[in-house]
Amino acid sequence: MVKVIVTSSTGRTSTIEARPGLTLMEAARDHGIEGIVAECGGACSCATCHVHVADNWPERLPARSETEADMLDFADNMDERRSRLSCQITLKDELDGLAVTVPA
Repeated sequence: MVKVIVTSSTGRTSTIEARPGLTLMEAARDHGIEGIVAECGGACSCATCHVHVADNWPERLPARSETEADMLDFADNMDERRSRLSCQITLKDELDGLAVTVPA
């Protein structure tokens, strides 16, 4: 299982566990993380699963696709370095301990 630390926009921190192969969005949704709306169901077409990854993680994740970068243009509180769509982060063992915050 991959552990991810998620802090909601209200400051509530939860540690969730998910099996490798799920996206972060699926894991967050399955654990009822507030702020992960995921209106498009993971199709990278709405930006309602936007998260900020912790400062020590951006370079450890695969690069954003052009589609993800375009969708992030519509996200509130976009951070050029740390913003990601959680539907585009596939959980794998090397992401164990990933920390993200759901922006307000």
